[in-house]
Amino acid sequence: AIARPAARQATWAFKPATVSALRTFTSSSQVASSHGDPPPQLLGPGVKPGEVPTSYDQATGIERLQLLGDIEGFNVFDQEPLDSSRTGTKANPILVPATAAARIVGCTGSPADSHDVLWFEVKKDKLARCAECGSVYALQLEEGYEEALAHAHAH
Repeated sequence: AIARPAARQATWAFKPATVSALRTFTSSSQVASSHGDPPPQLLGPGVKPGEVPTSYDQATGIERLQLLGDIEGFNVFDQEPLDSSRTGTKANPILVPATAAARIVGCTGSPADSHDVLWFEVKKDKLARCAECGSVYALQLEEGYEEALAHAHAH
């Protein structure tokens, strides 16, 4: 018997038994969705011939989202510090502005930098507590969140 390298034996083990099995997989039909209009694409208009492109012309994806937010005066990635002048309580939690059903928060205590940063998730309709200082946090959903969520689930 001929000794074969283990890597070669492993690659042979993963080969499809027949070509027809591969063909069925690659020729499957595309499924169309009927959930209303597709979401807007975050693609720029592109550069015109003979011009030097600007960030607005060529930015795509998350970079374009941030650029459009800056143009509209909306801070897409709100990284402003939260109120650290007091410790949040169940009756009066520190409010965390959010545009989603959850947000990750880093607590440094009250006053600020009283302890190392502890990261945890604050969820909609649920209070979250810092394990180090006991400060309580709650989400404050931006206006229009509930309507947008209802619209998304209606499709």
